[in-house]
Amino acid sequence: MSLQKFGVIGLAVMGENLALNVERNGFPIAVYNRSREKTDQFMAERAVGKQAKAAYSLEEFVSSLERPRRILIMVKAGGPVDAVIQQLKPLLNDDDMIIDGGNSLYTDTERRVQELENTGLRFIGMGVSGGEEGALNGPSLMPGGTKAAYESIEPIVTKIAAQVDDGPCVTYIGPGGSGHYVKMVHNGIEYGDMQLIAEAYDLLKSVGGLNHTQLHEVFSEWNTTEELDSFLIDITKDIFTKMDPETGKPLVELIVDAAGQKGTGLWTAVNALEMGVAIPTIAAAVNARVLSSIKAERVAASKELTGPTPSLYGDTQALINMVRDALYCSKICSYAQGMALIKRASDEFGYGVNLGETARIWKGGCIIRARFLNKIKHAYDENGALANLLLAPEFKQTILDRQAAWRQVIGLAAQNGIPVPAFSASLDYFDSYRRAQLPQNLTQAQRDYFGAHTYQRIDKEGSFHTEWF
Repeated sequence: MSLQKFGVIGLAVMGENLALNVERNGFPIAVYNRSREKTDQFMAERAVGKQAKAAYSLEEFVSSLERPRRILIMVKAGGPVDAVIQQLKPLLNDDDMIIDGGNSLYTDTERRVQELENTGLRFIGMGVSGGEEGALNGPSLMPGGTKAAYESIEPIVTKIAAQVDDGPCVTYIGPGGSGHYVKMVHNGIEYGDMQLIAEAYDLLKSVGGLNHTQLHEVFSEWNTTEELDSFLIDITKDIFTKMDPETGKPLVELIVDAAGQKGTGLWTAVNALEMGVAIPTIAAAVNARVLSSIKAERVAASKELTGPTPSLYGDTQALINMVRDALYCSKICSYAQGMALIKRASDEFGYGVNLGETARIWKGGCIIRARFLNKIKHAYDENGALANLLLAPEFKQTILDRQAAWRQVIGLAAQNGIPVPAFSASLDYFDSYRRAQLPQNLTQAQRDYFGAHTYQRIDKEGSFHTEWF
């Protein structure tokens, strides 16, 4: 009996598409799903004519794979991953590998790597980005674990990853939970990107008076520029052209303005606080989704709390240009924050993450893929010790050239009562980072006053305490 080269457990959308991607690239697959009906449906429809074998028990699944076995788990993060691992462990042999391709918390991955490597098995925690289409045709992959474990799957992952001008969108991220850590921060940046685009849309619609056709034209033009050409801008321009067949209205205008958040954005914000790294744009994006979710409460509040009525800005093209500049400056800040967080974690946990290479593998396949990632890669390739992207020569000059428009847009939003939390947080980040003196000298005095926490002085060494009262 011929054995399959790769196994996939979990046949939801991502699992199915990754399985088909692996098979298409020359690696016959075995598949297993807890629900037999799902396995039968996959084999009867999408797997017809493919080098795929169905298994209806984990024992059958494991025995259908050549050794050393390579098994990708695509199940819900948390307890379900641990449950599958525990069921697999007694069925596997030394050097067999389990790959967790879900959105697992990096600390869970750290624990699993240690536990499984100590038993002779191998484990990879691999971030997978690209959604349904990316999983099938080429995602961005962020694998972490031992270098030996990565090398054993490298021939497969380099084939199934998205391919860009300088190679496949996969690299060895580092040991332990580094792959899932980088994916977590990727998703945090994604939150920031999406919120910034939403705020640009709100300004153009509410202050600029642009209709769905004009919005499509603006985002289409932006998507041709080096600064904003990206997957998220591309799909946004398409969204504005989708009409609801029942009402004839733009579909986007009929969608309830309450956004969900599955956890990775929250994890990023919480971890940044724990690590002592400021990521205000990403945190603002998480908060914006939380506020959006209390729709009924906001509707009730809108009947009692008043603010300025938005007035149309006279020069529409000038507004479009200003919003474009504000969006790009804010986007730079969002990526700068994400990269600073990865850098701190890499130093703290010994991950050894190559930030330039991380930017490179995000150029294709993933949700935040964008042309300006080339500039980020170049910045870190040029200076691997770069403290912050804001200090890279090109990004520094970009913001210095465009900050007037950025500030004007945020002022215009405030005057018209349009919330722009991510735009504002980005500008606050820039202004805080660029100032040699911040008002936390007063904060330190207050802390010493009520709690004797001591403070340092600018004119002499040491720690000091004052009896203030």
